[in-house]
Amino acid sequence: MADRFNTTAGWVLFAGIIGLGLTSLSARHFEADKNPRPEKMGYEIAGVEAEGGEAVAEVPIETLLASADPAKGEATFKKCASCHTINAGGASGIGPNLNGIVGKPVGKHAAGFAYSPDLSGHGGNWDWANLNAWLTSPRKFAAGTKMSFAGLAEGAERANLIAYLNTQGSNLPLPAADAAAAPAKGAEPAAAAAEPAKK
Repeated sequence: MADRFNTTAGWVLFAGIIGLGLTSLSARHFEADKNPRPEKMGYEIAGVEAEGGEAVAEVPIETLLASADPAKGEATFKKCASCHTINAGGASGIGPNLNGIVGKPVGKHAAGFAYSPDLSGHGGNWDWANLNAWLTSPRKFAAGTKMSFAGLAEGAERANLIAYLNTQGSNLPLPAADAAAAPAKGAEPAAAAAEPAKK
């Protein structure tokens, strides 16, 4: 009786293995071309290039800062408030106090804070471009940073946050909109002025 049970159990196990193998093979065969990439994606994924290798041109931070809203930046700062303080004379937390950060040296602003060597050795100041690069991806800006925040993908959100940071102890004049955009607008009146001279 025991021999018959073992034989039956062996055949059942063997049949299950064969069935599992056939299921896997048929799934690969019949699903090979069934899930093509959609013609139009449902939403953009940060950091993924558009198909065809053409990257979408990013609006310069100077242009975005011209229309930035510090009040919206204050709302965005709530994402930072778990690690950073912004009040004048405030103590550093997990991250340094950010009061007056705009225009100050990178990785040296908060006295006594233990910055990572990659950040403290970066050089330069927290100008508009460096703040924008940092907020886009802290790890790309300084690979060895201790900051775990992934970054802000949307340029307008970064500009709003930078404008808010600027109002907190720095108050530097915001940059003029991108110089490349200005001639395009200013070129029309010059062309119009040249027209009457031809007549």
